[in-house]
Amino acid sequence: MADTAPRLRGRMPVTSDIVATYRGPGRVVRRLAQAGQREDRALAILMGACAILFIARWPALAREAHLEDVELNMLLGGTLLATVFLAPLMFYALALVAHGVARALGGQGPSYNARLSLFWSLLASAPLVLLNGLVAGYIGSGIELSIVGLIWFCVFMWFWLASMLAVYRRGDA
Repeated sequence: MADTAPRLRGRMPVTSDIVATYRGPGRVVRRLAQAGQREDRALAILMGACAILFIARWPALAREAHLEDVELNMLLGGTLLATVFLAPLMFYALALVAHGVARALGGQGPSYNARLSLFWSLLASAPLVLLNGLVAGYIGSGIELSIVGLIWFCVFMWFWLASMLAVYRRGDA
């Protein structure tokens, strides 16, 4: 245990990082980027976010299966394919486009910064994604779902843009 203590010093648990992101998303992502380019860490963050996206859909899918008398397993299987297997590919492509835009606007840094910013923003906004899923499952479509969805989208965009600015503005990460 003593061997790993120096390596773990200064590292925060994911939940603490998520809470800290609501106070200052740029600081958290800059600190994560300064820890070094670890593609395994970026992929783990993305897969965690995609797993939460999948779980957040469960209440709405259960509602749909009950109301429309369709097989829940079929709906879950399609959503699993979309969120856990196909969505990561889309997010990697989106991060590549974001990196290109950041470089075109004069930003400095590797494409890893764009991936980390996008993937962390998805994971950090997960509590609101879960709330959106609960509203979709228990209340259904309506103004409430639209409001929660809009709040999630605004928070996600705030995290993502602040993160991109933090890691591309100075090019130090």
